[in-house]
Amino acid sequence: MTKIVLTRHGHVDGIRPKRFRGREDLTLTQRGEAEACAVAEFIAAQWRLAKVYTSPLRRCVATGAVIASACHVEAVVSDELNDLDYGSWQFKTYEEIEHADPQLFAEWFAAPHLVRFPGGESLQDLVARTADALRFVLKHHVDDTVVLVGHDSVNRALLMQLLDQPLSSYWRLAQDPCCLNEIDVVRWSIHVRRINETQHLREIKGGCVAPDRG
Repeated sequence: MTKIVLTRHGHVDGIRPKRFRGREDLTLTQRGEAEACAVAEFIAAQWRLAKVYTSPLRRCVATGAVIASACHVEAVVSDELNDLDYGSWQFKTYEEIEHADPQLFAEWFAAPHLVRFPGGESLQDLVARTADALRFVLKHHVDDTVVLVGHDSVNRALLMQLLDQPLSSYWRLAQDPCCLNEIDVVRWSIHVRRINETQHLREIKGGCVAPDRG
């Protein structure tokens, strides 16, 4: 059995107010560092890992490094886990894009599967990339537990495939910073055990937290 523990990077600037962060190479905020520490401690207490795979962007690399250190395994960058390329919308606020291109902005939230970002990717491109990452893990980690550290969009794309959901369901899957998703794959039989779990983040006060023993 392959167990995939899928998480998102910790908090970064640009989440509030909302921006199309995408390939902007942001660092973790203080809160993001605390979230990474919390998810790492939880994962280390729950599972014995074989490896951690991360997006190449710094916010994921940093989150993955904390997890790998806590679990005494290697963290490896996977380009296939890179965030969605928003093209000319990159790091613009929602307000800016809604004003500049109201029709496409509205379509992104109403029918995301029909959108290609100007100069960027579509959800179909994202799914193709993340499917390659998934196939790699299932081929090389048949009896292992691995962590994937991705982005909001990347995790949604992976979960839609694992849940056999259409791309139009993109907005139905929440992915909070350093949430946990747990998926077991046994001979291509897929069992999603948890989605967007954040209980391990409850005690964050701005620094690393002690493991929740309750």
